[in-house]
Amino acid sequence: MSLPLRNGRIRLSQGSIFWREVGHGPILVFLHGNWADGSQWIPLITQLSHRFHCVAPDLLGFGESSRLPPKQYSIALQSESLGEYLASIRSRSIVLVAEGVGAWVATHYAQMHPTQVQGLIVMAPEGVTSPSLGDRWAKTRWLAKQWSLGAMGLALIGPLMTVVGRRQWLHRMWQRRRQLRQYEATCRLLFLRRRQDLQAERLERLLPELRVPVQVLQPQPASATTQALNRAYSDCLQHQALRPIPVAESAIWASAAEIEPVLQRVYRCGQEASGTLKG
Repeated sequence: MSLPLRNGRIRLSQGSIFWREVGHGPILVFLHGNWADGSQWIPLITQLSHRFHCVAPDLLGFGESSRLPPKQYSIALQSESLGEYLASIRSRSIVLVAEGVGAWVATHYAQMHPTQVQGLIVMAPEGVTSPSLGDRWAKTRWLAKQWSLGAMGLALIGPLMTVVGRRQWLHRMWQRRRQLRQYEATCRLLFLRRRQDLQAERLERLLPELRVPVQVLQPQPASATTQALNRAYSDCLQHQALRPIPVAESAIWASAAEIEPVLQRVYRCGQEASGTLKG
């Protein structure tokens, strides 16, 4: 029988953070992916609640947490706010589990707090580049902006697309735009910032110096994008971190059966590494 899920909200210097919490034991902090919020983790954390104290916040700009002015979005600010939140709930030793943009934030945080973070488990981490992916957001920027010539053109050509039999294509484009506009924080963090600000927060310079145990989950099967991001991230580390998981990518967070052994291993390694760092 699952333990009861609790919700919380706290006011921080940059806005309020909303989170979900369940269980008792070693603390796991879950940071959600690009097109999600902390509710992404509910199926998994309810299964883990008998062994772990699970916390799943909405990052600033996501879910029920506060929105930020467009120009304030950055990985550094998300990491600082995460630290402020964890201090407020007195989380001293944690393992971070994260996907997508959450993995980018988690890696920055782990690099800044190696004695607090016992380990890091990520999948499809943003913040790294891969030659096979190129600039994969190039065709998305114009759809994500509130105002753009491309979006205006999309509205104008609607009748023509219907006449020439491209109505389904037009419908898919509008659906994609609605998704992007719904997750403005994701767009701001990934591709609607100044290029120099994005480059300054890339992980390639941080990962070789990361001092916490890391596991990069490689679902089987996984999309080409997830495989490329996982490989680019793992290749920057000082040790091999790819961990094949015999579960499809779409179901990897639905069951604790494959994830729990990884958590146990990372937590034990993290305790050993933390003792070495403190010593």
